[in-house]
Amino acid sequence: MVDIDIAYQGELRCRATHRPSSTVLTSDAPLDNQGRGESFSPTDLVATALGTCMLTLMGIRSRERGWNLDGTTLHVKKTMTTSPPRKIARLETEIRVPQVLDEAARKVLEHAAHTCPVRLSIAESIEVPVRFEWGS
Repeated sequence: MVDIDIAYQGELRCRATHRPSSTVLTSDAPLDNQGRGESFSPTDLVATALGTCMLTLMGIRSRERGWNLDGTTLHVKKTMTTSPPRKIARLETEIRVPQVLDEAARKVLEHAAHTCPVRLSIAESIEVPVRFEWGS
């Protein structure tokens, strides 16, 4: 269990504090939804959670097997619905792993990405296509 405290700062901005580490994160409503767009929006944080969770699980599997994933990057393109209700429609994800790994290693890492806790928590109504680039 983890506690997170969130305070409304006004002007559609929130400040979240992660109790275990005291790390602070600010969210802001996006420009297209009455906000200033000066920080991550709440739905941006969902996309961020997905990407960081995928890479974290891939990192765990790599550490267990002695593989090096340094330099691996992930890009998430978040698309919102165009008609009400406003919600995330698609989280298109591209993962680039610079190391050359064999087919068995790639399968392990792809499975880790597809089964990370955030991915498993995302509603089926949200498209989550994932593309891997290996040895790039």
